[in-house]
Amino acid sequence: MKTLLTLLSLLAGLFMQPLAQAQTAAAWPTARPLRIVVAFGPGSASDIFARMVGEQLQKSLAQAVVVENKPGAAGQIAAELVARAPGDGYTLFLTTNTTHSANPYLFKSLRYDPIKDFTPVVRIAYFPFVLLVNERSPLRSVRELVALAKTKPGTVSYAYTSSAGQVAAAALSHSTGMDAVGVAFKAAPEAITSLISDQVTFTVLDFATTKGMQDSGRLRAIAVTPNQRSALAPDLPTIAEETGLKDFGTVAWMGIFGPAQVPEPIIERLSNELQKILDTPDFRARIASMGAEPAVAGPRVFGDFVKSELAVWERQIRIAGMQPQ
Repeated sequence: MKTLLTLLSLLAGLFMQPLAQAQTAAAWPTARPLRIVVAFGPGSASDIFARMVGEQLQKSLAQAVVVENKPGAAGQIAAELVARAPGDGYTLFLTTNTTHSANPYLFKSLRYDPIKDFTPVVRIAYFPFVLLVNERSPLRSVRELVALAKTKPGTVSYAYTSSAGQVAAAALSHSTGMDAVGVAFKAAPEAITSLISDQVTFTVLDFATTKGMQDSGRLRAIAVTPNQRSALAPDLPTIAEETGLKDFGTVAWMGIFGPAQVPEPIIERLSNELQKILDTPDFRARIASMGAEPAVAGPRVFGDFVKSELAVWERQIRIAGMQPQ
């Protein structure tokens, strides 16, 4: 009899769980702000998109949305913060491949698991990265950059702010024998300043962050990092084209997660609202105008994508000859 009662209690719990989740989702959000935690500093592509998305999400939910920048430690500070947050739908994490694809292979230990500690909500876009030099630099191609490094050993350096830029630059340096020195910065504006002031020779950053500087003529893009030329800059060769390196190519991505165990009805509603925002012609045009390629996908597709990207970035980091720190 006791066993039967226990079984009935378990079955009742299973039936009641979806109802409880539905009730939680129906009451969400209440008069409490949502926050979007960003892994990088003000002025970065992540920050720009978080504020664009937050503004529209605030309207669609009729609820305040605040953006919190938590830069540092290659996104680990922000990732740990979100991983420890309650799974109640009030904390979101707008991040990139840095925290969820590259960090597991760049650091010996992480205080978060990119799969277990997060709930995928929506993929936003791809971000082709570009190799940039100062407008005053005589360098016009990757070939010339490699030649300079070999002619004057120890004189070439690069700035980076994220794993995408770091891995691409390190892979180029390692594969071509450039022996370039990497200099880390917390945010893209700092890296750009270092390039403009001739503190470093080149940098690898995304279109979105550097488009204004390229348009104004202060920075010159000489190549893109993907395996194929980007529709955003079809005249720019790929690094693979310039160097003849095989399997060289990275594309950064951006998406939104929640902490683990956010009720599925809340995730579904959040994802639906965000996809409506991201799929409007106006927003897609804004994404493209900022140097990104729209790649909107819901929780399940995004979740599978994140898992597959772990293998992609593991291979690129191995090509770069980078050892976990």
